[in-house]
Amino acid sequence: MSDTASQVLVGSGLTVLSQPLMYVKVLVQVGYEPLPPTLGRNIFGRQVYQLPGLFAYAKHIMKIDGRAGLFKGLTPRLCSGAIGSVVHSKVLQKCQEDDQAEELRRSSKESSLEKVIKETSQEMVARSAATLVTHPFHVITLRCMVQFIGRETKYSGVFSSFVTIYREEGILGFFAGLIPRLLGDILSLWLCNMLAYLINTYALENGVSTMTEMKSYSQAVTGFFASMLTYPFVLVSNLMAINSCGLAGGLLPYAPEYSSWLDCWSRLHSEGNMSRGNSLFFRKVPAGKRYVWEEKRFH
Repeated sequence: MSDTASQVLVGSGLTVLSQPLMYVKVLVQVGYEPLPPTLGRNIFGRQVYQLPGLFAYAKHIMKIDGRAGLFKGLTPRLCSGAIGSVVHSKVLQKCQEDDQAEELRRSSKESSLEKVIKETSQEMVARSAATLVTHPFHVITLRCMVQFIGRETKYSGVFSSFVTIYREEGILGFFAGLIPRLLGDILSLWLCNMLAYLINTYALENGVSTMTEMKSYSQAVTGFFASMLTYPFVLVSNLMAINSCGLAGGLLPYAPEYSSWLDCWSRLHSEGNMSRGNSLFFRKVPAGKRYVWEEKRFH
C-alpha cells in the first residue's frame, strides 16, 4: 500500500510539472497555430522558417490566460494518474499472485523467454485495465485543453463534464479514442520488452533474469522507439477524443467529422500529418501548405 501511495505522490508531482508541456502538445496536435512562422536557424545552422516552439507557445497562452492558464485540465489529469496507479498496482498484484499459485503446481522450470512473455502479459493486462478505467478522465482533460481555441467554457469541472458528456454522447462518449490508445500502449510495451530481451540475451553476457533487470536495459530503448513508432496512435486517439464534441478544436476547419479512428488515421496519413505535435522544438513549416492567419492554422 505504501508503494502505491508513493507512486501516486511521485506521479502527481510529475503530472503537475509536465502539464504545460502536454497542454501545448495537445493544441499543436489539433493543428492550432496562433503564431505565424518566423525566420530562424535549424540544428545545422541553416536559415529556415520555423513554427514557435514550446516556450513561445506557452508564453502566448500566458499572455491570454495568465500562468494559471497553462494548467487547464490538470484536475482530471491528476485524477486519471492517481486512479490509474491504484488500478495498475492492484491488477498487477492479482496477476502475480495467480501466477505464483500456478508455479507451485508446475513441474518444469520456465525459460527466460517464457518468463519475459509472462511478465509482459501481466503488465499488459494491468496497463490496459488502468487505461480503460481512467480513459473518461483523459477525454475530459483533452477537452478542457482544447477549449482554448474557441474560448469555450463547456468543460469547466470534472463532475459537470461527466454530466455533459453523458447527456450529449452517452456512455460511448467517455471512451472516444480508446482503441488506438490501447493499441499504442500494447504495441509499445511488447516492442520494448522483446527488444530488451534480445539485447540482453544476444548482445550482453548474461540473459534477462528479472523484470527489474530488463527494465534497466530497456529504459532508453523505450523512450526512443516507443515515441517514434507508436506516436501516430497517440495522435489519432487524442483527435478522436475531441472530434465532433461541440468544441471549435474538434470541428472544421481544424478537423472534419471522422467516421472512425481508422478514417482519422487515413486522412492524417494522406495529409502527411502523422507526426504533428511529436516535436515541440525546431518545428518546421509543413511542406506545400500556407499559413491562414484568420483560422490560426495551415491549409
